[in-house]
Amino acid sequence: MGKVHGSLARAGKVKSQTPKVEKQEKKKKATGRAKKRILYNRRFVNVTTQVGGKRRMNAQPEGKSG
Repeated sequence: MGKVHGSLARAGKVKSQTPKVEKQEKKKKATGRAKKRILYNRRFVNVTTQVGGKRRMNAQPEGKSG
């Protein structure tokens, strides 16, 4: 049988230390046609282009990457 990384006595240590935060009430997400409409508006209607005229899906601010 393989070796275990660390003692199993410490299993779940971090989860038990983190404070419990109650879930917040949120507005329900749009589904179906309404969601597609939001995506279309986000991608094609109010377009923000990057340097070089391209629009990237997961764009970061200038000078952030690297």
